[in-house]
Amino acid sequence: MAITYLKRGKSDVERDQDDSRTRTIVETALKDIETHGDIAVREFSHKFDNYVPDSFRLTQEQIDALIAELSTRELDDIRFAQHQIRRFAEAQRASMQDIEVETRPGVILGHKNIPVQSVGCYVPGGKFPMVASAHMSVLTASVAGVPRIVACTPPFRGRPNPAVIAAMHLAGAHELYVLGGIQAIGAMASGTESIRPVDMLVGPGNAFVAEAKRQLYGRVGIDLFAGPTETMVIADDTVDAELCATDLLGQAEHGYNSPAVLVTNSRALAEGTMAEIERLLQILPTAETASASWRDYGEVILCNSHEEMLQVANDIASEHVQVMTDRDDWYLDRMTSYGALFLGPRTNVANGDKVIGTNHTLPTRKAGRYTGGLWVGKFLKTHTYQRITSDEAAAEIGAYCSRLCLLEGFTGHAEQANIRVRRYGGTDVPYGGAAE
Repeated sequence: MAITYLKRGKSDVERDQDDSRTRTIVETALKDIETHGDIAVREFSHKFDNYVPDSFRLTQEQIDALIAELSTRELDDIRFAQHQIRRFAEAQRASMQDIEVETRPGVILGHKNIPVQSVGCYVPGGKFPMVASAHMSVLTASVAGVPRIVACTPPFRGRPNPAVIAAMHLAGAHELYVLGGIQAIGAMASGTESIRPVDMLVGPGNAFVAEAKRQLYGRVGIDLFAGPTETMVIADDTVDAELCATDLLGQAEHGYNSPAVLVTNSRALAEGTMAEIERLLQILPTAETASASWRDYGEVILCNSHEEMLQVANDIASEHVQVMTDRDDWYLDRMTSYGALFLGPRTNVANGDKVIGTNHTLPTRKAGRYTGGLWVGKFLKTHTYQRITSDEAAAEIGAYCSRLCLLEGFTGHAEQANIRVRRYGGTDVPYGGAAE
């Protein structure tokens, strides 16, 4: 039996057409922000969020007042999640060591891991207040040692969201702005009269935020090119349709264009899951969004074997991959392209999104083929250095360097090496003729 699609979503061509309007809108807005600074930022904030305060940056008094609106339980929950994320990020940071090695007598090579000096963290919150995104970006940057962390989040129902502000503050943000969308991304990247530019932008967002980061890449660094949330469930008959349907719709509610894919070798499970999804959509409070996503982007792929399921999964390279089979470790050993894996029925993607400790900013649109997600290492730059400590090493390396430069035709390069050969080796070598 060949791989069979019991349900298909929009084609890649159709998905690309949906992006063209977004590209034009973002390009125009970014030029306006770069040209007119704070004036443009205020105009966009009024247009898109109907929010124009005296200052977008929150004072410490405002931050304290917002945090005071939260209950003890709410603050404890935020702190618990941040403790989990901090512990894993600190373990990741500890795995990245500065090194120095003597490759030959007198030849010292090394590298240092240096934090990016300023980072802009975007925390979505216009439709849903994305408290967890503050942990994932701000907290991880803080663990990496970034000395200036700027955090932007849109207003929620006309005002700063207390839980998001608390999360950004407790995570270690140095500057907090209630500013969303293209205007936040453009202001952090280009700088305005009131916001100094940053070196790097991170964090998820809607299509306009993602496109703004894409267009600004190069002027600033970014974490990754992010599209809509994606989820895949790889399952066999060891689990039931209710579990699979719940995991698919749990991510489909992110947006109208969030792909949700079931890959299975059980026709009964495939058909049962599709029926269960229709039942759940009748009672899910976010069904308006989730049903549009499932209708246009949901897929059910029936395979003949686990090998075929693995092939399909690696080809799609989904952002989130929930594995619920009789051989979960088999997939862990063989999966090569994905954002994050969630192994076994006891865990789920929502755990990774909110609390378990791994980062939820992950590659989409097949980017898992060449990159992982946001982690503490994304905020660190690995810079190399070299040192020669003896005359003998300077002459030896210089002789090799001179000949290799002339092999490529770079006479000036060769002379950089030759002058060291003459000074430190006592050998007259006009252009690369030193003996080995």
